[in-house]
Order: sequence, then C-alpha cells, then structure tokens
Amino acid sequence: MKQRVSFHTLGCKLNFSEISTLARQFEEGGFERVGVNEPSDICVINSCSVTEHADKKCRNLIRKLHRRNPDAIIAVTGCYAQLKPYEIAQIEGVDIVLGNNDKGDLYKRVVELKKSARAEVYSCHCEEITRFFAAFSTGDRTRSFLKVQDGCDYKCAYCTIHYARGSSRNMPIADLVEEAKQVAKSGLKEIVITGINTGDFGRTTGEKFIDLLKALNEVEGVERYRISSIEPNLITDEIIEFCARSPKFQHHFHIPLQSGSDKILGMMRRRYTSAKYADRIEKIRSLMPDAFIGVDVITGFPGETEADFRQTYDLLAGLKPSFLHIFPFSERPGTPAVEMADKVPSYISTQRVARLEELSNALHYEFCAQAVGTEQEVLFESTMRGGMMYGYTGNYVRVKAPYDKTAINRICRVRMLSIDEHNDVLAEVLA
Repeated sequence: MKQRVSFHTLGCKLNFSEISTLARQFEEGGFERVGVNEPSDICVINSCSVTEHADKKCRNLIRKLHRRNPDAIIAVTGCYAQLKPYEIAQIEGVDIVLGNNDKGDLYKRVVELKKSARAEVYSCHCEEITRFFAAFSTGDRTRSFLKVQDGCDYKCAYCTIHYARGSSRNMPIADLVEEAKQVAKSGLKEIVITGINTGDFGRTTGEKFIDLLKALNEVEGVERYRISSIEPNLITDEIIEFCARSPKFQHHFHIPLQSGSDKILGMMRRRYTSAKYADRIEKIRSLMPDAFIGVDVITGFPGETEADFRQTYDLLAGLKPSFLHIFPFSERPGTPAVEMADKVPSYISTQRVARLEELSNALHYEFCAQAVGTEQEVLFESTMRGGMMYGYTGNYVRVKAPYDKTAINRICRVRMLSIDEHNDVLAEVLA
C-alpha cells in the first residue's frame, strides 16, 4: 500500500511552485498525494515568515496536522524554517526542519528519516543560502507558477526575506525555456512568472529580465503569461512596451508601493520615490488603459504620521489602481525597523488598514464594472461552485458562467453581462 503524503503551502506564489515540484518528487517516488484534509502518513509544509501572523499560522497548522495524523511524519521547510528552525523543532509532532538551502533535499531526507523523539534540523539562520531550487507547478490549476529567480539584495528596513532567501540568483534563460516547454506539454495554457524579486533576474547569469520575457514568448503551447510582482524601479519602459505589444503577456501588473510618503519610503529603504512610482503607472496606462494594477501597501510603519498616511491615501486615490493588498506593519526580529523610534499604535495602524480597504473595494468594483457590456477572453478553471465555473480575463477580472466541462482549461470568448456584490462578472460563453 502506497504511503500517503499531503502538501501545505503558506505564503507566496513562489512557495506554491516549490511545493508542486516537491509533490512531483514524491509521486515519482511511488507515494500517493492526498488532499490537505485527508489522512496522511507524511505532511509537508512550505512555510512563510513575512509577518508574525504568518509564523503563527504555520505553528497552528503544525498542531492541527499532528492532531489529525498523530503518527505522521511532519516536515517543515521554507522561510520560517530558515529563520527559526529550532523554534519549529520544539513544536510537538515536527520530525524534520529544512531551511531554504536544503529544500531540494527534502524528499531524500524524509525517505531516509528514522523517526525519533527529537526533530532533525537541516538549516541554520546564519548559513549562507546559495542553492537554487528549480520549481514550477503542474497538475494543480489551470495556470502554472514558474520560478525564475530567488533571493533579494534590497534589505528593506522591515523585511527578513534577504535573511530567509539569501542573495538574488537565478537559472539561465535556456533552462527556464525548457521548463516552460514542460508546462506546455502538460496542457496548461497560462504561466505566472514568479520570484522573490522577479525583475532582478540575471544576477547569476548576466542576462536580462526583458530577454527572459522575449524567450518565453516564443514557447509554443503557452497562450498567456503574467508577471507575478515587479518592483517599480525595475519595470522599465522596454518591459512595459514589450508587454503592450505581445498578445501573450497579459495586461496585469502587481507593483508594490508600501507608502506614498517619500519620507517613509526613505526610512523603509525603498529604491524609488512616489513620483517615480506614479510615472510607472502612467506609462503602463498610456499603452494599456485596461491594465489591472495590484498594489502592496503597509500602514503604521514607525514614524508614519497622519500626514504621511494621507499622502499614501491621496496618491492611491489619484492613481486608481485596481486592487490594494494592505498590511499593518509587523515587527520582524533582526530588521532595522525594530529599533526605529515613533512606533505607531496598533489601533491606529488598524484604522488606516480599514480606510484603505474601503478605498480598495471602491476601486476594484469600478475596475471590474467597466468590463460589463464588453466581450472578453476568459480562461476557465476546473473548480465548480454552485453550478458555476470561474476564470479570469487577460486583465484579471474574475468571471463566472454556468459550468460547462468542455470550457475548462480553454480560452473562451464571452459576453460580460452583470457584476455581483463580490465583483465577479456573470458572463455568457460565446465560443
């Protein structure tokens, strides 16, 4: 009887691509992959540590999995495992902890594990992270997440990612093209290009991100690409102009802002000003007026006054992005922000989150409502809820239509009929 293994992803799309690759290794080794809520002999967690809440979420997941599967091997990897391996090792039920440098060895370590009362730890916060774990997802969704880059050299004042993921590094373009061809052979139509600092691609090989985009554009069988996230100082005119020309690269961008106050951006050690950020958005809109633009924002960074927050709010209200991802500031041990004065009380930060969420809801509704009455192309996914199937337009409007098995994983022409309270657009499939 095959041993059953479940996989649990916390955090970013990069983690999703990695867990999918780990799952393929276990399946190729003769294990049976089961759902996250099914009984398991082995539970693999790819952790996140972007906030204290992310750490807590991982701890709670470990305890829940141990209650459900008291005899199962629990293996934890990822950023939390890299930063605080011995903290995780103390949690009841954990058998093995691997940092990001050892993630590629997880399958081998688990198979060879001799279960004991003490967890085995294969990571250390002080070690240099130099290995690149190649990863892409298949078989999980209509789209694939292709990891092209890892690590970050920026060392923003609030962030632990450099310590959890190491310096910026990447695979050669030729190897990534081969991985994209494997995705195409699997039948998936869309690839999301992912990384920790995606636009910084090329540090290892001396290549350029724009050259990667051009090479991927030539892969037959892949009909859509999205860039998961890119820093405003790295999204060049050349990249924007290429995306506007290419029928494969979708009009969809995720560009972190964090603050609209130049004072706070400086304290955060970000590499742009609010004016530079606005210039990038205006450049995109000049060539792709229909582009979806998602934005990350942090409230309550040390020293953020009401005037600083108002600058952020007014900038966003004026730029009118399509959606905001809003985070209250979370202190991360070992970062410069911990030592900064003028801490913002949590209740004020929470109030600012609420104000931005209200703005985001209005902006997202306005963006999606513009699609009503138009014809669009939608890639429908396999999930069915309430007799409806769901998918996304090229510019990331979520669409629902009566379930039709023949439409799954196919780009369909639809007529957009009406928008509901969740900003989903009801559509009629035309072809």
